[in-house]
Amino acid sequence: MKILITGGCGFVGTNIALHLAKKKYKIHCLDNLSRKGSKYNLELLKKNYIKNYNFNINNQKVIKKLPKYNLIIDCCAEAAVEISKKKIDKVINTNLIGTINILKKAKKDKSKIIFLSSSRVYPIDQLSNIIKNKNIKKNLPIKKTISEAQPTKGAKSIYGLTKFASEMFIEEFSYAFGIKYLINRCGVISGPLQFGKQDQGFVSLWIWRHLNKKKLNYIGYGGHGNQVRDVLHIKDLCDLIHIQIKNLKKINNRLFTVGGSKKNFTSLKNLTLLCQKITGNKIKIGKISKTSIYDIPYYITDNRNVLKTYKWKQKKTMYDIVKDTYKWLSNNKTNIKKYF
Repeated sequence: MKILITGGCGFVGTNIALHLAKKKYKIHCLDNLSRKGSKYNLELLKKNYIKNYNFNINNQKVIKKLPKYNLIIDCCAEAAVEISKKKIDKVINTNLIGTINILKKAKKDKSKIIFLSSSRVYPIDQLSNIIKNKNIKKNLPIKKTISEAQPTKGAKSIYGLTKFASEMFIEEFSYAFGIKYLINRCGVISGPLQFGKQDQGFVSLWIWRHLNKKKLNYIGYGGHGNQVRDVLHIKDLCDLIHIQIKNLKKINNRLFTVGGSKKNFTSLKNLTLLCQKITGNKIKIGKISKTSIYDIPYYITDNRNVLKTYKWKQKKTMYDIVKDTYKWLSNNKTNIKKYF
């Protein structure tokens, strides 16, 4: 099977490419190398004889001329929510127009698609209202989980809107042209090869700052660090993608919420304690009470549908995520410091 991975030099794309190459699939990637760390990941792909096409995904003429693939895994996105307010055209061209270009190619070549969507397709007000008191002084109770059935009407962020619109275009192309697809709405994903920043890849950023003894801030909700996210190890996601590929003929045209679930979650405060334990370092952490209009205090994925469908199980714990990421960061500290 020949597979094209868009965003193939990004964190998720590179990990999936390397994982599937070991399973003897023929892998090509598409990535314009604009993101920090993509050139580092490109070298890993080259060592594993994985070709990358250095083009913009919004260039329809170039996409049309690419070879024919049995499957396209669309990981390409400008993933930082805050940037979507500042670079509107870039986010729309990459996240939405890029997906439409891939769909046109899939229509022409009769390719299947696996689309990596986002938990950010859900409205900000709905997610924010899960926690009534926005000054979160204590550990939050872990009760509500977000599933495929969660309503999607409402403002999501421009980034979230592009991912949701891409989902809708995939469904329309499937209905009109018979394209077989899967959509994975992913929560926070972390692990090795992630060059983290404040609003995208916070776990990797947290570990890097502890490793290098640099300051951090608890931002928002009173600045106490008690906001919660579930986190999925990239290895567990790669395992799921492989299972989905093997079953794509029988299980397709489905949407799944995929994340760390109640098994794997953390507050920023607990992440700090975990980083201290694994790195042996304590750092200064400031408090900033206010936060962005796009921020949310709580998100836990409901994995029941994807677990039942594929008999897939998460193998990596929150401790594993921090430990594995720390090991990669520590072992490659000199080579990757310019990307943070």
